[in-house]
Amino acid sequence: MKTHIKKITCLLLVTVFIISSASVISSDLNNSSSLVNMGESDFDPLVDVTVTVEIQKIRSLERFDTQIPTIEKIDWFSDPDFYVKVFINDEEFTSPIWRNTKYVCDPQWSATLNVPDDEEYVNITIQLWDWNPGMNKRCDISSDHDGYKDSFDVELIYSIKTGHWWGDDFAYYEYISADPSGYGRLNGCDDGSIYERDRDCELWFNIYQEDFDNDGIPFWTEVNVYGTDPEICDLGRDDDNDGIPIEWEHKWGHYAWYKWYEDTYEHAWVYDPFEWDDHANLDPDRDGLDNVEEYLTSQWGSDPFRKDLFVELGQMEESPDGQKCILPEGSKELLRTAYDRQNIVYHLDDGCMGGSDVIPFDETSSHQELQYLYWIYFLHGDENNWRQGVFHYGLVVYNATYPGFVFRPDSYQISSKGMEKKILLNRNDKKRDIVYASAYMHECGHTLGIFHSNTPGCDDQDGKYIWQKNWWKWRPYKSVMNYGYMYLMVDYSDGSRGKNDFDDWNRIDLTYFQKSWG
Repeated sequence: MKTHIKKITCLLLVTVFIISSASVISSDLNNSSSLVNMGESDFDPLVDVTVTVEIQKIRSLERFDTQIPTIEKIDWFSDPDFYVKVFINDEEFTSPIWRNTKYVCDPQWSATLNVPDDEEYVNITIQLWDWNPGMNKRCDISSDHDGYKDSFDVELIYSIKTGHWWGDDFAYYEYISADPSGYGRLNGCDDGSIYERDRDCELWFNIYQEDFDNDGIPFWTEVNVYGTDPEICDLGRDDDNDGIPIEWEHKWGHYAWYKWYEDTYEHAWVYDPFEWDDHANLDPDRDGLDNVEEYLTSQWGSDPFRKDLFVELGQMEESPDGQKCILPEGSKELLRTAYDRQNIVYHLDDGCMGGSDVIPFDETSSHQELQYLYWIYFLHGDENNWRQGVFHYGLVVYNATYPGFVFRPDSYQISSKGMEKKILLNRNDKKRDIVYASAYMHECGHTLGIFHSNTPGCDDQDGKYIWQKNWWKWRPYKSVMNYGYMYLMVDYSDGSRGKNDFDDWNRIDLTYFQKSWG
């Protein structure tokens, strides 16, 4: 009898072992629906979660013009020597020093930390510094969201459940309440110090975590929100056929709100990747780019909740005699800085965005020939080219009768012959960058809706020179749109100088270039 009991007991133990093993194997093989329970104590059971803060671009936002050349310099005697400090859950990471430069375009530096898989929130701090012998200085990349104008640090909370962050930088679908500098972009001018010497800078960054299927949508969100498989990459998936893939709707459709009575944050989504949205007609930031166009330009840093300005640069090839029709590199940087300070992010396609074909040199370009260049080199003979209505078209030709003018609502030219004549008259070759940038910005201003008819100080032929009757009248209107300041500075006016000043920045119509002149 005892022998039979032992046999039965052994058989039962073997059976239990087989069932347990099968259960474990089954658990390993199950898809996302069976992984939900695992996600309750481990927000991503497929990987050991690491969080990375990637620094993408840095820009000094110091202003320079011929009248007050050093008013906002970060370093008095050289360009800045930038470096970054990042704190992830209080662990400090310090970048190398990028010496003597206003612009760090591709630093290729990031900080990564292994974080607890069962704690949703990761605390992150970003600081930008200027190195000086014995006296390093913190640069301003912060807004005044916390009420402290002198606070230069950026404090963020990152969620490993959704892959989003908020705090001093956030995404929000209502433009009136949105972060003015945009998501993943910091701007020290946001605290109102735009015309003060406050070491204002711009910093672009990204935060992400290790993700098993590399689609950028964390395990918890795939399982608990979308019902997708966290082991299969969903990049490019568009189940609702609204022209926008799931990864874009995931990034921009989320926002976090504070549940004060429970002292916790809640997650919400305004774009559901499985419900059709009219993205072709949604333009939350009112910059003229609908969400489909924001998606198409997202590879170049566009933001649906912050204003973007895209300009394609058309340039003629060098003449046989060596005459150049190009926008100087320094001019490009002055333009980016001027617009970026005001949170209208300036994207100039000088060949880096698939456009800007080189145009054969021509001694003279008539109005009709400019229209031809627009058709051939901008639209490429396609009247339905998607770039029309997204990009402005700014030409640099050799000679088009006048140094600059607008020839379509979305297109303008400046002539290098006229620019070089102005430089020669002023006998100052060092101001070439300002001269070209000032003229290019002036003509672009017309494609943004600024004209003499709605702004009397703009294009006043009697206000060009000190001996003319309106020169003093328009002195308060400190803008490139004022002939009295053109070629001397690279900025629009903010209307803060009282009578006879005009607020260009707040009256700009970013949709004007899409209009038709009939």
